[in-house]
Amino acid sequence: MTASTHHPRRGGLSRRRLLTGSAALAAGAAGTVSLASCGTSAAPPGATEIDYWLWDANQLPAYSAAIDAFMAQNPDVFVRVTQLGWDDYWTKLTAGFVAGAGPDAFADHLARYPEFVKLGVIAPLDDLAPLAEVTADRFQDGLQELWTGQDGKRYGIPKDYDTIAVLYDKNMLEEEGLTEEDLAGLDWNPEDGGSFERLLARLTVDENGVRGDEDGFDPTRVARYGLGADAGIDYVGQTSWSAFALATGWTFTDADTWGTAFHYDDDRFAATMDWYFGLVDKGLFPPFGMFGDSSPLQTQVQSGRAALGLAGSWMITTWANLEGVDLGIAPLPTGPAGTPMSMFNGLGDSIAAQSEHQEEAARLIAFLASDEAQQIIGDRAPFFPATDVGTEAAIASYAERGLDVTAFTDRVEAGETGLYPLVENSAAIASIMQPAFDECWMRRIGGADFAAYNERVNALFG
Repeated sequence: MTASTHHPRRGGLSRRRLLTGSAALAAGAAGTVSLASCGTSAAPPGATEIDYWLWDANQLPAYSAAIDAFMAQNPDVFVRVTQLGWDDYWTKLTAGFVAGAGPDAFADHLARYPEFVKLGVIAPLDDLAPLAEVTADRFQDGLQELWTGQDGKRYGIPKDYDTIAVLYDKNMLEEEGLTEEDLAGLDWNPEDGGSFERLLARLTVDENGVRGDEDGFDPTRVARYGLGADAGIDYVGQTSWSAFALATGWTFTDADTWGTAFHYDDDRFAATMDWYFGLVDKGLFPPFGMFGDSSPLQTQVQSGRAALGLAGSWMITTWANLEGVDLGIAPLPTGPAGTPMSMFNGLGDSIAAQSEHQEEAARLIAFLASDEAQQIIGDRAPFFPATDVGTEAAIASYAERGLDVTAFTDRVEAGETGLYPLVENSAAIASIMQPAFDECWMRRIGGADFAAYNERVNALFG
């Protein structure tokens, strides 16, 4: 997936915005999408034509190959595949719902689908016969639960999953006189940062060549940070603070899914925020605004401006293709809870309620969840497909490129994960919490100050 694939964005989808959108927007969306058809460019005579949308260009080849196989076995269905960039995707998907010209099936995100369910624009999948045998046990534990609404109905069929690991350049590590084993068994705690923070200090260097663990280090003039940073840090902290907070035993909400009370007022969360953003004061982590969208995390590591980065599994191929970088992948550090902990997230395939071809769309997404399609996708995928067959194929594919990706997959196998917070009101939560994370990163508030924001978030749930 792309760098932003799994990051919920600011703003949201309101009933007013969705149902009273302008005709100009709808017409513009219909005319500007970029189409990538599988196989032939025209539907065979008599075939039912359906549209499938996704946002990730990295996924397009894998899904195109799987959809070609679907059409070969289902000549009565012709699938048009449309790929759009992240921002355009959601704008035009919304416009499609307004104009009745959207896709039949589409890649969906956990931060978006609760709103879609509330607005009635995606269909429950349980009554669609082709999906009857696509049961939860086909997928990694917890994935189908993430796509099950509060009414107990399924609104998405899992496509893939992702976890977090530590990525770095093996060349840098060798130059520092360190080995991959030095990164393999690190520990962390919010009091002194454990061996993980000591490593960050060892890898941080100021403009005078003084390291972060040496006398005379200047934290205000850093040439290389021990840990790089994304341009923004949001309320789920998927590739930033979540791994540390979850490793204390903290949880986002009062339930695994569909929680109604957030825990940003928990002492363990506060301590994690003070440690994580306190790395700025120590010069081990970039200050707010140091790196923008034009200098993403992988570029910071590639250019030598950062030594390590926490990144999602959807970014493996992007990192592996960096010129001059020999990619290394290490597990997250073990926290106070006794294990590493990664956020566990996954995309799903949903079907539009307005689709006139829900049965054919269901046949498509059922096929995409089959062993045959998962093998095809896994062989080509720059991510981990949702089933064991797909995951094993992806691991083997990466291994052929010389990449050991088990730091990502071990978290799932060992159950060392915390679910992405599936809740209602995600857009409103983001608007409340984003200033808090920005202020903490700017060192204007501390971890204890999040409690006041937490009250506002929990008030959203009545």
